[in-house]
Amino acid sequence: MANIKDVARLAGVSTSTVSLVLNHKGYVSEATREKVEAAVRQLHYVPSEVARNLSLNRTNLIGVIIPDVAHPFFASLLHEIELSLYRYGYKTMVCSTCEKENAELAFLDMLRRHTMDGLIIGAHALHLESYQRIKLPIVAFDRFLSREIPIVKADHIQGGRLAAEALLRRRPRHVVQIAGSPGINTTAHAHEDAFAETIQAAGIRLDSVIMPDNAFRPEDFAAAAGEIFERYPDADAISGTDLGAIYAVREGQQRGRRIPEDLSVVAYDGTYLTRLGPKVLTAVVQPLPALGQKAAEAIISLIRKEPLPSLEPLAMGFQTGETA
Repeated sequence: MANIKDVARLAGVSTSTVSLVLNHKGYVSEATREKVEAAVRQLHYVPSEVARNLSLNRTNLIGVIIPDVAHPFFASLLHEIELSLYRYGYKTMVCSTCEKENAELAFLDMLRRHTMDGLIIGAHALHLESYQRIKLPIVAFDRFLSREIPIVKADHIQGGRLAAEALLRRRPRHVVQIAGSPGINTTAHAHEDAFAETIQAAGIRLDSVIMPDNAFRPEDFAAAAGEIFERYPDADAISGTDLGAIYAVREGQQRGRRIPEDLSVVAYDGTYLTRLGPKVLTAVVQPLPALGQKAAEAIISLIRKEPLPSLEPLAMGFQTGETA
């Protein structure tokens, strides 16, 4: 396999001149350029992307950290981010922190050592002190990391109100919310607060089942659904993220509840899962394509030292289903 020295030898020029031609940098006469390009064609030379990127002080790699690549919401978000980054000419390196000790810190160290150009953090960061005063290209998704790190998020206050209003139209007597762990520093808690305020303002009883830290597996949500009916057997309305809502529907039906006549359920996130079962779930829908595009725009702006795009919360959608 030919290398850059072989091209230089055949063209009768220095390796630095070959590098200038290949990278379209600096001045090279037209005659010299033609000799180098002819040598490249003759030798079928393929430039080393690694060497080229090192010379330009870039890797064209962006890391994306998510809690669990198998989780429907994060898998769907990752799909949108990867597509958007690819359109900008960047490749994606994925880190799933689930059941991996210090995986998040390992990716952060890779960024410090310039083995990637930037990081999009979508994990439930448990090492916030590592992000303080950091001066590297990092964008957070739904996470508070530090004042200097921009956040991409949906309008969770609007989302919480939409979920509550959907259940209130069914005139419930007792609402239960499947809520995330308060120990996780995420902007998504805003939808739980807005949901609770709207339900309580209507004079309806509200209780919550709290998920443990970093609980993303289906069995975690199955356990939460079972807990609801054990603790609150008279509950007639439930809200939770997609997996929680799906297991609430299943648990309710197994206990003889008719959906939505006896039990109303609203999902939050609105991924493809809510449209797979025999009933389409009523759902508040996060704008995943727009969120993925916004995260890509933001990290690339930081890498290129350009002004950030607007990071106002993105509007939520609503899916009219058969469960509320």
